[in-house]
Amino acid sequence: QVQLVESGGGLVQPGGSLRLSCSASGRSFSSAAMGWFRQAPGKEREFVAAISASGGSTYYADSVKGRFTISRDNAKKMVYLQMNSLKREDTDVYYCAAAPFVRVTTTPSMYDYWGQGTQVTVSS
Repeated sequence: QVQLVESGGGLVQPGGSLRLSCSASGRSFSSAAMGWFRQAPGKEREFVAAISASGGSTYYADSVKGRFTISRDNAKKMVYLQMNSLKREDTDVYYCAAAPFVRVTTTPSMYDYWGQGTQVTVSS
């Protein structure tokens, strides 16, 4: 099993930056693809970024490509999402997710473990 706890959300002005962190526990972390998703009330969960178990492959939604960067530190069991040039439409609850023994995937249903989410609000 993998337990996930997100942190780093908050209120930021348009054009600003935030770094989300996801702390993981459990033995499967280093073998798990990790992803960040976001969801607004009444909407489906949306893929944001994913990274392979080794960190060698990354994928991004078109809406965040060039602005967001996903990374991981397997020794610390941490995953990060650096968000730059934030826009109002990036306002959402952001979730960290783990897909053990999956190379990398952008599909929410492939992720077995989810954190509680952290709110990101982009507003002036």
